[in-house]
Amino acid sequence: MIRVLLVDDEALVRAGLRMILEPAEGIEVVAEASDGGAAITAAAKHRPDVVLMDVRMAGMDGLTALKELRRSADGPKVIMLTTFDLDDYVHTALRNGAAGFLLKDTSPRDLAGAVRTVAEGSAMLTPKVTKRLIDAFAGMASEGAGEARRRLSVLTDREGEVVRAVARGLSNAEIGRELAMSEGTVKAHVSRALAKLNLANRVQMALLVRDAGLT
Repeated sequence: MIRVLLVDDEALVRAGLRMILEPAEGIEVVAEASDGGAAITAAAKHRPDVVLMDVRMAGMDGLTALKELRRSADGPKVIMLTTFDLDDYVHTALRNGAAGFLLKDTSPRDLAGAVRTVAEGSAMLTPKVTKRLIDAFAGMASEGAGEARRRLSVLTDREGEVVRAVARGLSNAEIGRELAMSEGTVKAHVSRALAKLNLANRVQMALLVRDAGLT
């Protein structure tokens, strides 16, 4: 059973998240908190596997709480919730150890799926967030195209197709439809590519593709 802590300063938002997650198989909401400080206390008491937390809250904000929750290697995985206008916060959250970053309009199915993905040890980013991060970093210094292409050369042709689709911000389901493969097969290709490239998440993968000039 995946133990989840919900953190948001709006009671209605927490209630909505609870309604979505409680019926989901293998997920249990063990506690709620209304700000970052309360989240740290609740995490110490209830030992959740995953914390689903808003970025901006009255009192201690989510980014500050995230940094504290991730001080320990055995601390909970943290998924941050936000809206499109917070790209700077996305960057900071990833740097501070967030395992996932989702938009507040994420579907109930995808929300439960993200909790499971993060609990299993993988990173989870809404594809649209991935695309916006790439666009935001487009003007920043990057590694040379030749070196990026050398790194990508370890991939099979099929893995390369999947990785380039990830860089375009497509979800696993969208990639599957485009490349005529099952969603599970896409997920397997993404996992193998991340391992071969020694990358932590889809954003790093997409940035490498951009550096190689293959977007």
